[in-house]
Amino acid sequence: MNLHHQIKSYRTSLNLTQDGLADKIFVSRQTISNWENEKSYPDIHSLILLSEVFDVSLDQLVKGDLEIMKEVVHSVEIEKFKKLSNVFSFLLILFVISAIPLIYFLRIYGSIISAVLFILTMYFALKAEKLKKKYNIQTYKEILAFINGEKLDAIVEKREKETRKYQKILIVLGFMLITTMVSVIFYVIFKLLGI
Repeated sequence: MNLHHQIKSYRTSLNLTQDGLADKIFVSRQTISNWENEKSYPDIHSLILLSEVFDVSLDQLVKGDLEIMKEVVHSVEIEKFKKLSNVFSFLLILFVISAIPLIYFLRIYGSIISAVLFILTMYFALKAEKLKKKYNIQTYKEILAFINGEKLDAIVEKREKETRKYQKILIVLGFMLITTMVSVIFYVIFKLLGI
């Protein structure tokens, strides 16, 4: 990507040190160093501040990176997330459907199998989250949305909604409630059938 060259070039043309630039955009010197050495990529807020400090448009600042970012978003998000979400969905459905029958028929062994299935399901969910963080996909989406003319406030608001911790807890509780309901239904069916 070219942004690391752009940041360094604009910084040196203004006779700013990494510390000086860091102070102007409210980040650490190490963050500037990471950007210039391609170890990380600035978020949308930092890009806006950089464009103001350098007195260039956001489009000029990220010129050349946009197509690369689109490619990264599409290849990583579409391929890896599709596979991970398919595996996660399959395991979740399998866990919900099989938990009570396994426990009912196989007792302790069924409990162990259900626990292993649950752990595998959570493993793939966590793997998907780590992949999102590794490729900083949300930041790329914000940049692409901003370049396409969407309002920054809407982008930030959408991101905040996605990252609120209580929402993740509610999702987990929702899955637990669904699992419990399915389990109770299976239990009642088995009792009525006399199994």
